Amino acid sequence: MARSQLDYCSSVWSPYRKGDIEVLEKVQKKATKILPQFKNLKYEDHLRACKLPTLYFRRIRGDMIETFNIVTGIYDTVASPNMLAAGSSYATRGHDFRLQKIRARCDLQKYYFINKVVNMWNSLSSYVVSAESVNCFKNRLDNFWKDQEIIYNFRSEIYGTGNRSEVTV
Repeated sequence: MARSQLDYCSSVWSPYRKGDIEVLEKVQKKATKILPQFKNLKYEDHLRACKLPTLYFRRIRGDMIETFNIVTGIYDTVASPNMLAAGSSYATRGHDFRLQKIRARCDLQKYYFINKVVNMWNSLSSYVVSAESVNCFKNRLDNFWKDQEIIYNFRSEIYGTGNRSEVTV
């Protein structure tokens, strides 16, 4: 399946401002409204009927897949140096692949890839992050998040992350 141009390079550029997120979602909303059977339905109902997650959710999911690839060493460390700091080994909660958040000096640094993924990654269960392959990780992640409202409603947030700094639209 071809990757949508709206998803292209989402790990490099991922909007964090509410207005930017809304603009991207409007593109997908307009595309799903073209189908005649969805003319009078709400956007969330379009997505449910098509089994198509929000663009915002797909970016978050993509970030988790990229993080898995970095943390497990799937990417060549010369081409992609691991800038994600491993968490302390004395932590009593979480999994063995916990990451440590780097202190951001300015507002923009909070939304860099290496900072925006930490809380979400650390909230995943050890079963999910200990997957043997990328496909196994994707399946476990999808199963772990299967009941999240954000899949079809980009204005909600992923629950259970302990992350109060996540963008809520």
